[in-house]
Amino acid sequence: MPSLDLNDELNCSICLNIYTDPVSLPCGHKYCQGCIEDVLGTQEGSGVYSCPECRAEFVDRPALQRKRKSIRPERNDGTGISCTYCIHSPVPAVKSCLHCEASLCDNHLKVHSKSGKHVLTEPTTSFREQKCSVHDELLTYFCPEDYTCVCVSCCLTGEHRGHQVALLSEAFEKMKVKLRNVLENLPLKREEAERKVQVLQERRREVKGNAAAETERVSALFRDIRERVESLEKRVLGEISRQEEKLSLNGLIQQLEIKKDELSRKIRHIEELCNMTDPLCLLKGLKLDGSAVWDGLEEDYGKKYNKMVSTVKHLDVTGISDTLFKTLDDMVFDTDTDYCKWENRGLVMDKETAGDQVKISNFSKTVSYLKNIPNSSLIKDEYGDYWLKYKFQTHPQVLSKKCFSSGRHHWDLDVCKSSLWGIGVAYGSIERVGDGSLLGNNKSWVLRTKRNNLLSKNENLKYVVIHNGRQTALPNPKQDNSLEKIRIFLDYEAGLLSFYNRGRVVQHLHTFTATFTEPLYAAFWVRAGSVRIIG
Repeated sequence: MPSLDLNDELNCSICLNIYTDPVSLPCGHKYCQGCIEDVLGTQEGSGVYSCPECRAEFVDRPALQRKRKSIRPERNDGTGISCTYCIHSPVPAVKSCLHCEASLCDNHLKVHSKSGKHVLTEPTTSFREQKCSVHDELLTYFCPEDYTCVCVSCCLTGEHRGHQVALLSEAFEKMKVKLRNVLENLPLKREEAERKVQVLQERRREVKGNAAAETERVSALFRDIRERVESLEKRVLGEISRQEEKLSLNGLIQQLEIKKDELSRKIRHIEELCNMTDPLCLLKGLKLDGSAVWDGLEEDYGKKYNKMVSTVKHLDVTGISDTLFKTLDDMVFDTDTDYCKWENRGLVMDKETAGDQVKISNFSKTVSYLKNIPNSSLIKDEYGDYWLKYKFQTHPQVLSKKCFSSGRHHWDLDVCKSSLWGIGVAYGSIERVGDGSLLGNNKSWVLRTKRNNLLSKNENLKYVVIHNGRQTALPNPKQDNSLEKIRIFLDYEAGLLSFYNRGRVVQHLHTFTATFTEPLYAAFWVRAGSVRIIG
């Protein structure tokens, strides 16, 4: 609570009660309006009026003020704050009185009231900032609860009544100690922030460099694709032109034109003969070009030339299409190889690494789970799933023959015929037997399905990614985008292993980040149905 002298500051020195309609004399001292008017009334006729507290004398009856106003506007000559009371010429102020809201030079400071109500500070013009906006009184206390400076009235009757306030001077010293303690830790935090900024800047430069390299790589790839497509276009169009020229009907058309002209001449000649009346002339004119005009007319020109036309071949559209799409297919394969090698064609499973409960088939591209294994009992494995434990120690999993020790690679898998599967990569040094050999250990990275209870009719499938025994659950795909075909993407140098759902909408599932230290093999685990390498 505020100290008891707060009550003294709110009490009138005449009636010793809390101010009623407080007013102040020109000297700055406050009284109840009724009290000071009574005192001034008793002083009438004495020739002088005086302040009951400081004995300051006034020739005329002093005007009572509810708000202290300066004698004149404060002036600032550009070198500092001027004394408020030096009217004729600006004199630099050495102090300011917050109570009087005035600035004082040395001379006026000597005669200024020494009362505790008159608070002197360094010269200032911001008097209003030093007073309470509600009670128009000096801010002399600090409220730690609200972190704000308050006046006496705020503490006794205002909204801060009952708060644990402290004098400004005491709060000032405590706050300086606290700030110094905070300041001691800030440089360390700033250094930490600077280190983080440097790391992020380095990362940004790395990302920018990678983006620039990738941009150039992709741009070069598309330049090559455009050149190949343009070359293929010229090649296919040239083949079409060549076949068109080879299969041209110009010769047959020319023969028919000659025959047409010959028939036209015969028509005209026969018409002339039919119009003759002289038998001798008609009989002599029966020959045209050395043969009778009717020679050859019995020939079936329609059948003859239909047969000629039918022997003309069409464009080899099938051959053109085969050339076009075969070249495009090779182009896509070459592009895949240049940017990120597509491994499906050469990726097969290694039977030597297969567990006892699986079967490898389809030219070593399909792994199937074998159900009928004797001597079994139900157990719960290290991942919390219920499985059948067999007399064999190995798990139903297999690795690929091919390994990857550099570069970018991707391959596609069909998992639609299995409800319990796991796919990913593993080091060749992964254990082959025992509980520690299950995919998802410290030498393998795997995406797999998980079912809480093998005996439950409601399978309650979910998807998890596992490495070093740590599982991370993935959200189930939407119903119209089921997980049936999955692409695995590997960037060995960058340490990235990503899984994508190649459903109706391509969807990124998860990306592992690691520093690979050994060659990686494609890895397959199956507990129901089969998993197949596409292609």
